[in-house]
This record gives sequence, C-alpha cells and structure tokens, in this order.
Amino acid sequence: MAGDDTRPARLMAKPSWLISETSRHAHRLLTEKLASVNSRGYHYRLLAALEEFGPDSQARLGRHTGMDRSDVVAAVNELADRGFAERSPDPADGRRNVITITPAGLAQLERLDSVLTDVQGELLAPLSPAEREQLARLLTRVLEHHADD
Repeated sequence: MAGDDTRPARLMAKPSWLISETSRHAHRLLTEKLASVNSRGYHYRLLAALEEFGPDSQARLGRHTGMDRSDVVAAVNELADRGFAERSPDPADGRRNVITITPAGLAQLERLDSVLTDVQGELLAPLSPAEREQLARLLTRVLEHHADD
C-alpha cells in the first residue's frame, strides 16, 4: 500500500477500508510468523485464555476466545498432542472435559508472545510508541462500542 497511488482517494479516505487492509496485512504477518514456530492463532488464543482464566471446559474456552466449538476441539487436540495442554474429565460433569495448560504450554505461550511482539513491531513500524498506544485506545473504543453486535 505504501507509495501506491493507484487506489481512488475516496477509498483511501474510508477508515473501514483502511482497517480492513491493515487487518489483512496483520493476518498475513501473524500467520507466517506463527507457522515459522509450528503454531497457529488458535493455539495462542487458547493458551492465553487458559493462562488467564485457568482450567476450563472446551465450551467456555470457545466463548472466551470467540472460536467455534469444532475449532476449539481441533486446536485443543493439537495442543494436547504437543504436551501444551491436558484434558481431563470434569468432576462435576463426566460428559465434559476440563482443559488445563501445562508448564510446557506456559513456555510455549511465552514464545508465542514474543512472536506477536515481533509482528506488532513489523506491522506498526511507521508509528511512534505514543501513536501505537493511541491507535490501540481508539480501536478498543470502536470494538467496545460494537461488543454487543
């Protein structure tokens, strides 16, 4: 996009288009960087939720992360296979599993945090630290306004 003057000025003046294009670039960078450490965004979401909220059911993890139930199951399977999470029967309801982050999962979350920090740096390179904070505040306000949509 930088230096590309082939787009109509009318389009370039639309924040929704700019957010969409920035999101496309962010998603590409994040997907590439996570793949380089044999991981995916779903892994990060689940590990972060487990670290923040503690052991939880797959259904609640889906709600915490905004993931579809089938995506939660597949990603939890991948995390469990790699030793980053453990699945055990819920003592209150044997039909349900409780997912717990392991020490290896906490270490992986730290590695993934580092990857995300690198992605943020690359994506937001033209902005000063103060501008990055301002952007985060503004985007947070927009998201909070639409939280119930």
